[in-house]
Amino acid sequence: MYCSTCGDERDVERPPCPDGHGSDCPERACVACGAAILVGLPLNAPPPVPVTVAASARPTASGAPRPERAVSQRAVA
Repeated sequence: MYCSTCGDERDVERPPCPDGHGSDCPERACVACGAAILVGLPLNAPPPVPVTVAASARPTASGAPRPERAVSQRAVA
């Protein structure tokens, strides 16, 4: 499994779970550095929020893309 602390693939182990999840525990630990790694969503996590498209990125009623807004810049002295 990938360990972001080591920056490479490493072996992981399931540490003892103090929360009583047993074999369903989402926590793992990197055997090289000991960093905690979550596998999947935590068991009591709220459901993911669906991603919506910003109104400016939606096509117009005719199906044509909306024109991009001009970016303004201000000079700072």
